[in-house]
Amino acid sequence: STALSVPARIKPTWNPWGEFPLGTDEQGRDILAHLTVGTPLTLRIGLLAAAIGIGVGMILAFISAYAGGWIDAIIRVLVDSLIPIPGLVILIIIATALTPGKGLNVDQLALAIAVLAWPGPARVIRSQVLVMRERGYVQMARMSGTGSLGIIFKEMMPNLAPYILASYVAAVTGAILATIGIETLGLGDIDAPTLGAMLYWIIELGALLKGQWWWLLSPIVVIVLLFVGLFMISAGLDEVANPRLRRRV
Repeated sequence: STALSVPARIKPTWNPWGEFPLGTDEQGRDILAHLTVGTPLTLRIGLLAAAIGIGVGMILAFISAYAGGWIDAIIRVLVDSLIPIPGLVILIIIATALTPGKGLNVDQLALAIAVLAWPGPARVIRSQVLVMRERGYVQMARMSGTGSLGIIFKEMMPNLAPYILASYVAAVTGAILATIGIETLGLGDIDAPTLGAMLYWIIELGALLKGQWWWLLSPIVVIVLLFVGLFMISAGLDEVANPRLRRRV
């Protein structure tokens, strides 16, 4: 079983030249094997939450930019109201309200994060759509009789792709950070083999107080490398999406 709440305990060990190169945890489980399973699962939560959030944000951005009037005003007020609110606080409230004493499972956590992930992308994409609407190639397409959907998919989407990808990577980063934070607090599925649940049990069982430093070091290194990789991808996409930044480089 991958559950971390099994009561049976085996003395944790660390022997980099032995069978378990990253050591074992308090239940005698291979830390390397746990990271091999937990890292992709944590990443999957981030990818899924970001995909839903970007999708919702993109749809609302186009509706806002094209509809204008009171529809645009309502969406802008909603976006401006949600962005300043700390997402982690809302997630804590959602987790404690929906699943008291139990915690959100992996799918519920991804969905909850997705609900909070759309305002930022909606604001960025809306501003780009408003600018593109006045570009010459869009005006020419409109004069040639191309409908709104045709303009969006044929003219705007190819030019918006770098912005959408950059927003997606940023959303993935935020979603993973939120996932790890919620699970570390014990408000996620603490029996799931994720990085956040791993940190929860490290803290809960007092690994550092017992001198089990290798148990904490391994997930911390993986998390740092994960965020560094996402930051480098985001920086590269920003150079493509932002011509001014590209000229400076």
